[in-house]
Amino acid sequence: MRPDVKHVLSVTQFDRQFLLQLFHRADEFAALPPREIAPVARGAIMATLFYEPSTRTRLSFEAAMTRLGGSVISAEYAASTSSAAKGESIEDTARVVAGYADLLVIRHPAAGSVARAAAVTDVPVINAGDGANEHPTQALIDLYTVWRECGRIDGLTVALVGDLRFGRAARSLARLLTQTVGTKIYLVAPPVTRMDPLLVEELRSAGLEVEEADDLVAIAPEVDVLYQTRIQRERFSDPDEYAAACGRYVVDQRLMRALPRHAIVLHPLPRVGEIDPEVDTDPRAAYFRQARNGVPLRMALIEWVLTPHPVTVLSTNGHRHA
Repeated sequence: MRPDVKHVLSVTQFDRQFLLQLFHRADEFAALPPREIAPVARGAIMATLFYEPSTRTRLSFEAAMTRLGGSVISAEYAASTSSAAKGESIEDTARVVAGYADLLVIRHPAAGSVARAAAVTDVPVINAGDGANEHPTQALIDLYTVWRECGRIDGLTVALVGDLRFGRAARSLARLLTQTVGTKIYLVAPPVTRMDPLLVEELRSAGLEVEEADDLVAIAPEVDVLYQTRIQRERFSDPDEYAAACGRYVVDQRLMRALPRHAIVLHPLPRVGEIDPEVDTDPRAAYFRQARNGVPLRMALIEWVLTPHPVTVLSTNGHRHA
């Protein structure tokens, strides 16, 4: 592996300065009509290898690459339609596909698998979710959405709700929040999906104020950002545990009445009952705007990965402050 290759494997590799530069660059992409975007990826090919189902992550990566003038080759159901079905290792698949593309975007059900792939390739690899471990680009989108919606990333109270045991998006966002200042996190989860105590201690050691809570309605008046997550049936080996976790915390009109008027509700999607559709028309429901933010954020990230230079901030649009 070349030492100059820029992989994206974990949120722990990003510092605060990089995040702010990335967000400014994403803002610039978001403000431009598609026809005015410089084709910085022209001639480059991105391969998307998805061993697990995906809608938003895969399509927004592919849209981002296309907007930048690049091309995409894809194995959408790689577990069954690629040589993985014949027993090929993730390392061998990555070695081969790296000969066809300039960038690999990989989602895989096994924690650590994407890092294994990156260790044997000489092109950049982006982690699009590895089991219950991490989903770094989703966390970048989540914090970028906070930046756009709240005008800042510091001094906020964030409630992480739902599956904090298996939910890689919530775990990655929690780690990314260590780059913010004056942040308080409420962890709200059923007993079977509570966050790993080692991760909770990691967050506290990094300077975050972390408190576990059971009553979401009771803490709602303090919350600036409510991050709801799906209870992930596919991660449970015991159906009784899954049943015990489902339906415990639902964002409905009663909860929305308890939230401050300035608060926002996020969700990495898909949702399966944990947000009442009646909430969708509330201006504080930011989860579909959050999904749209995936394209400009991933455009900024792809540009950084494919170029030897750091993100260049051309402007700050005059209304964002960190």
